[in-house]
Parts: sequence; structure tokens; C-alpha cells
Amino acid sequence: MSRILVIAGTDSSGGAGLSRDIAMAESLGCSVSPVVTAVTVQTNTALIASHPVPPEIIAAQIQAAFDVSGEIPKAVKIGMIGAPEAALHVLQALPADVPVVLDPVLKSSSGGVLMSLETLAPLLPRITLLTPNLEESARLSNRALSQDIGALEEQANILLATGLGAVLIKGGHATGETSLDHLFWRSGHKVYAAPRIARSKRGTGCSLATAITCGLAKGEPLEQACSSAKLQLGQWFAKE
Repeated sequence: MSRILVIAGTDSSGGAGLSRDIAMAESLGCSVSPVVTAVTVQTNTALIASHPVPPEIIAAQIQAAFDVSGEIPKAVKIGMIGAPEAALHVLQALPADVPVVLDPVLKSSSGGVLMSLETLAPLLPRITLLTPNLEESARLSNRALSQDIGALEEQANILLATGLGAVLIKGGHATGETSLDHLFWRSGHKVYAAPRIARSKRGTGCSLATAITCGLAKGEPLEQACSSAKLQLGQWFAKE
């Protein structure tokens, strides 16, 4: 069984965060070493409180995960990180030569702000794949919110210039019957289409990023991992 490291916050509602990450990974046959970055108090409609874990404790959790298992995880997924100092500690603790997927959860689906733009800056050059939604992509690139392919390509190029390997701009918050996700890397672009989930669901972003991480952990190329994950996400949420 492939093992992944998941660095993220907890969500007391169970709708997102580490609980979703673990459930998705286990459904795909991967085990998880969880690293808690923050404890949040959430309902399906509100972020009530968020308590960040001290950066040195985050780094210690990562090291302990390696010491206990005696092996390096096959891939890493990063979600919520509390502060820029925490991002630096995570960066220093990450294993070398392992793919890293970052889901930039700038705010929760229930509306609360979880991370600032500055928090992510130290990590970006180390990231294999960044998975922002439309709003996150616009904010991270300092551009206007748009669904236009030309605008998305411009945003992607700005993000790629930070040194990350690829960016998957998710269209789940867009309009229309079909949800389009755009994968950009320095030499290419690919579109993934799927029927839009009919109802609003929390945890889709972290679940998709975790599913991609599982694919990479199993040795799938990035394009295939993104395709498999989008298919799995639709099937998983259709059962709920």
C-alpha cells in the first residue's frame, strides 16, 4: 500500500480538511501519515474559530512520521498552513525528490479566511502541482476573476514563474453543466471535463488534491493522476 504524507488542518464538522483527506486516500488504497497544522471549529455554514499549531510542532510531526515508518512517503499533499513561519518549517522538513501537491485553501467553503497569500510564497518553488480554484488562482496571480481561457493562461503563467511545476485551475465554482479543470505546465495545457456536481459540496478541493497525490504516489504521470482523480471525485461524491 502506497503511503502519503498529508499536511493540513482539522475540521470539526468532518466536511473538509484531514478527515476528508484520509477518507479519500483510504478509498484509493493509500495509507496516510497525518500532520496537523491547525485545529478549526467549523459547521457547514461558518468558520467559528481557528487555532494554529506552533511551527516547530508541525515540523516535529513530519519528522516523527518518517521515524515511525522508517520510510519516506511516496508523495505529499499540503492543505491549510497557519502562518508564513509554518510554511518555512514545512519546506525545511519536506523530503527531497518526492512530488508535492498544494491545495491553496485561502478560505473555507463556509466563508472563513484560512490562509494569506504571503503564507504560500516560500513553498511555491518546491511544489509539483498547485490546485487553486478560480478565485484562488485570480488572487494568487493578482488578476481579475475570470473563466476566460486567455485569462486563465495568463494567471497560470504568472504562477508558474514562481518556480512550481504545474498548476491545475479548477472550475468547480464556475457555471454551466460541465466542470472544466485546466492543467498548465511550461510546455503544455490540458483540459479535464466532467458533469458538474448538482449540489454544493464541501471538501471537494481537498479531496481532489488528495486523489491526485495518491495517483502520483502510485507512480502515475501527472496528467494521468489529474484525470483519474477527477473521475474518482465525481464517483465518490455521487454516492453521498
